[in-house]
Amino acid sequence: MTIQWCGTGLSAIPGLRRLIEAGHDVAVWNRSTDKAETAVGDLTDRINAFDKDALAEVLKPGDVVVSMLPGDWHVPLAELCLSKDAHFVSSSYIAPEMRALDATARDKGLCLVNEIGLDPGIDHLMAHHLVAEYRASGAFDPANDLSFTSYCGGVPKVPNPFRYKFSWSPLGVLKALRSPSRSIRDFSELNVARPWDALSSYDAPLPTPETFEVYPNRDSIPFIADYRFDPDWRIKDFVRGTLRLNGWSEAWKDIFAEIETLEGAAGDARLKEMSDQFWQEHAYDEGEADRVVLCVDLKAEQAGQPVWHKTYVMDAWGDARGTAMARLVSIPVSLAIESVLNREIPAGVTPAPHDPKLLARYLGEVGHLAQHLQVVDHLT
Repeated sequence: MTIQWCGTGLSAIPGLRRLIEAGHDVAVWNRSTDKAETAVGDLTDRINAFDKDALAEVLKPGDVVVSMLPGDWHVPLAELCLSKDAHFVSSSYIAPEMRALDATARDKGLCLVNEIGLDPGIDHLMAHHLVAEYRASGAFDPANDLSFTSYCGGVPKVPNPFRYKFSWSPLGVLKALRSPSRSIRDFSELNVARPWDALSSYDAPLPTPETFEVYPNRDSIPFIADYRFDPDWRIKDFVRGTLRLNGWSEAWKDIFAEIETLEGAAGDARLKEMSDQFWQEHAYDEGEADRVVLCVDLKAEQAGQPVWHKTYVMDAWGDARGTAMARLVSIPVSLAIESVLNREIPAGVTPAPHDPKLLARYLGEVGHLAQHLQVVDHLT
């Protein structure tokens, strides 16, 4: 069984190298073979120019195709896997078109694993851990009021006036600022057209407490079921969102104002222009340390008083191993690939696993990737 790893961008390399160094049968595919050779040429000569038809020719039943390519490749490659009786893994969110493949994958006994990078990925693992711990606690009561928040962000290790730096093209970040979000605040559904309309402050329980700006992103509500919340639980707050350095909204206020005015093809062109400018002005320098902060929090209250409250908190930064972002995205992907090969993942379209054994193993590995990883109990 061969791991067909497609894509050797910045966020792909540590996980890919880990699999090759562990002795797995790995073939590497990338649109630029020069970049792939720079990334892993010291470990393997099995490097191919990415081409879907060429991949289809060599893909065998039981192989695992890994897509670390742009998102529009995930579904076509997953469909190719179904046609060849192969498995599929990506770190990206499950698109509706991917979810539509679930029944076929189940019928064929094939795994199409997604959402197993950093965010989504490690955040899911932390959420599953906290929910399981809460269920098993003496404080568990279906009548409790529950508040869940999950905030993740890549930020500069050394703060800059712009309050942000880019690891890759800024276009994705800028497009996300135009996206609406849906979450639960104070027992009611909160729909927000733009992130800056729902900015709030978050005190992260790091070894040295630190305050960040946070905002909801995407649609949080489907994750209530994904995180195994019972339908009858009383949910006061449920927010998955983005974390930024304090002062970010002030530094970006002119960007927000302009993005609000952009429409149609001309707007898209201006967004690309802004992206190119920011890439020139605010990209990480080679060897510069990035930082990733992730806080997943679950609190249960009775009559307004906390009866159970824990935060899974992670702080990681770039070091001699490379960027924090790259290892936190790609190492979990590599763990999921091994779980697929070991038949530890159920068939069908699935996100990060919630199996307790896999949670313990994966989060144990995250403990080696991050400089700080801790479950903080706020009531002890």
